[in-house]
Amino acid sequence: MRFRLLLLWVAVAAVALAQPLSAATDTRLITVSATVAASAKLTLSVATVTFPDADPDLVLSIPANENAITVTAKGKTTTGSTVTLTLQAAGDMASGGDTIAISNVTWTAAGAGFVPGTMSSVTAVPVGSWLNSGSRIGTLNFFLANSWAYPVGNYSVGATYTLTAP
Repeated sequence: MRFRLLLLWVAVAAVALAQPLSAATDTRLITVSATVAASAKLTLSVATVTFPDADPDLVLSIPANENAITVTAKGKTTTGSTVTLTLQAAGDMASGGDTIAISNVTWTAAGAGFVPGTMSSVTAVPVGSWLNSGSRIGTLNFFLANSWAYPVGNYSVGATYTLTAP
């Protein structure tokens, strides 16, 4: 019995004194990648701009009923590229055969990168531009130059905003 007890103590001591085995490690390299494509998203607080009738002697520049219009322009582009927003009318405002030149419609602008302008059907007019990707918010206030020369009627024309993120 003593011999067994001695063997047991020897075994316990051997286990206690044994050097731990070295841990094994292995490493692997992974590649993490993402694709970010150029994109643009434009949000307008209204889709229609309307000008009420006003006495040309009292109101030289008629503000739109919807003023101020909030514009949110979001664009993803390459570093150093410019995101641009333009506006172009499809023609002059028309009521039957009568017209009011679209150049009588102007806007003021507030917000970083937004600029004032005059509507045109010949060329796209800058509304704003920004360097690099990002989200920009501004406001536009539209005005119609008032005149006694306008024939009576309900005038309208379409206009297109274009947001470009190259």
